[in-house]
Amino acid sequence: MHHFIALDVAFEFATAVRPALDVIRRKDRSLEDQLHRAVASCVLNISEGDGKSSLRDQARYFEIARGSCREARAALKLAAIWGYLDETTVAEHDALGDRVCALLSKLIARAA
Repeated sequence: MHHFIALDVAFEFATAVRPALDVIRRKDRSLEDQLHRAVASCVLNISEGDGKSSLRDQARYFEIARGSCREARAALKLAAIWGYLDETTVAEHDALGDRVCALLSKLIARAA
């Protein structure tokens, strides 16, 4: 597997979000499940895309990963709006998510 900074930052994002999942779960199991799946999808699709030999296949997986990352960021913002998480925590997580999305956008552009 090629070493991608995007994958490292996605793991960092997943690690940062992990404690928030416990907090959200106590208040809204549905949102917690959605956030959990979106973060996992982001990491796993980056890894799977890295294993593809064609640039077109890589780009497709990176696009899915970027969509999942955006979904996770939206779930975090909902958690803040609904009072489950504080704005500062969400802003820190969102900054990592934004970095993952930006790195994925560069990878998609290179593969296109």
